[in-house]
Amino acid sequence: MPGRITPRRPGLPLRPARRTGRLRAAALGTALLTVLVPALGACGGEASGAGAPATLKWTSSYFPAHWDPVVSGSGAQFRELSLVYASLTRTDETGNAVPDLAESWRYNDKGDEITFHLRPGLKFSDGEPVDAAAVKAAVERAKEQKNSALFGDLTSVKSVEAKGLDAVVHLTQVDHQIPQLFGQRVLQVASPKAAKSPEKLDQAPVGAGPFVVTQLVPGTKAVLKKNPDYWDAKNIHIDNVELTSAPDASTVVSGLQTGVYNFADIDPSQADAAEKAGLDVFVQPGFNASNLSLNINKAPFDNDKVVDAVRHAIDRQEFVDKLTFGYGEATDQPFPKGYVAYDPQSENAYPYDPAKSKKLLAEAGYEAGDIKLDLVIPAEDPQAEIVQSQLAKVGINVTIKIDKNWATPFFAKDLTFSLYGTTGRDSAAQTLTAHFGPNGPLNLSSPYEPAGFEAAVAKVRQTPLDAPDYATVLQAATRAGLQSRALVFTHSSPNLIAKSRSISDLPKNPAHIDWTGVTIDGS
Repeated sequence: MPGRITPRRPGLPLRPARRTGRLRAAALGTALLTVLVPALGACGGEASGAGAPATLKWTSSYFPAHWDPVVSGSGAQFRELSLVYASLTRTDETGNAVPDLAESWRYNDKGDEITFHLRPGLKFSDGEPVDAAAVKAAVERAKEQKNSALFGDLTSVKSVEAKGLDAVVHLTQVDHQIPQLFGQRVLQVASPKAAKSPEKLDQAPVGAGPFVVTQLVPGTKAVLKKNPDYWDAKNIHIDNVELTSAPDASTVVSGLQTGVYNFADIDPSQADAAEKAGLDVFVQPGFNASNLSLNINKAPFDNDKVVDAVRHAIDRQEFVDKLTFGYGEATDQPFPKGYVAYDPQSENAYPYDPAKSKKLLAEAGYEAGDIKLDLVIPAEDPQAEIVQSQLAKVGINVTIKIDKNWATPFFAKDLTFSLYGTTGRDSAAQTLTAHFGPNGPLNLSSPYEPAGFEAAVAKVRQTPLDAPDYATVLQAATRAGLQSRALVFTHSSPNLIAKSRSISDLPKNPAHIDWTGVTIDGS
């Protein structure tokens, strides 16, 4: 599945924020910035000795379930697969596509064909050449492999023609979003030789990225070493990586403090402890957004007044205060404020108004207690309890039901009511179609789409990213998408990171973890 739900860890306490607004991700505009928390003191036991190999000890709450990038999809774990795999492009600090395996690209005059020119002399870690044939194989596998989570992201791609180091991508429509689309989320390129057996690739990944896997314990641990053949190896200053699946959230900080780890994504509830331990705590900018997913093809959401009643019943700030401890932000869009796709005209279109919610329900013919909903989610999730409480205040009774196989009915569009949280996309058009398109994987109401949305997104694709009117066109498409009755956005959660002071600052590429130029004491 192209997106991933992001359940909260079981047992996270629902408590007020201790410092609302601190460490929120700053606006992602022309220059995407992040707010950094000053580190407090030095962290002992982390620095490598002079001349010792520089080892990154990263523990993660989203350790990959799959190492085949086609299966893994574009959820948060793409950041870890990027240790192994490179892509045609990558994202810089402004959110733009820049060269990676491809050193350049050009569109034809019509805009329905784009040629990527690959860097010469590159090879995968198994010795196979990185060429256009490898790109063609990667695209075809993403489109056709039975268990691919990416096929829905490649609807603009008709075919790929391999001409030595030139991968000529023929499109089904004019689409200037392709350079962003073919980045680390959607087209991590695996060795075609290794990918002939996708099951083996899933357990023994072979890419052309900055590191090579030397040991993999599925679901638990991966050990990697620097790839000397990576095209930008001179700017990779880390020798070894020990990647582990994070234990209970409450033990991560102590592991960082004692040197068991030196880098970790942390829960907002652990931020104070991490600061007090002398760790660097910071928000890596991103596009995270959580929402309520409604199926308007099923009662009671087939009634517009009921949908609007739910919209007005949601107090977004409560999600921020209780789930993110003030580190997140309330949002009613899939984009952060200040980002080029964020539509100011749509801001706060459905403000919190429980009285209006009750009035709408009455107009729809429902008395308090008449509507009874099952909220189906994959695991315990405190945000479900907030939804349950807020809707109860307007007379809608919600029963939380946990289904570990939730993904099957969700993506089959069989559920009536659920929750979803995504890490966004590098291509704004892809984010929009994933949420609001008739075949969007995050659209629980498929094949429904809001009126005018398809034409608005088509205009985005037809507009070059450097065109003077690109922002206006893109925001118009966001506005059209937000007319959808299928999603009610609530809040954004931060990409909150704690690291040892021995690790230098990371590039602030939105939603990505990039190790280019990063040093560890002793490297």
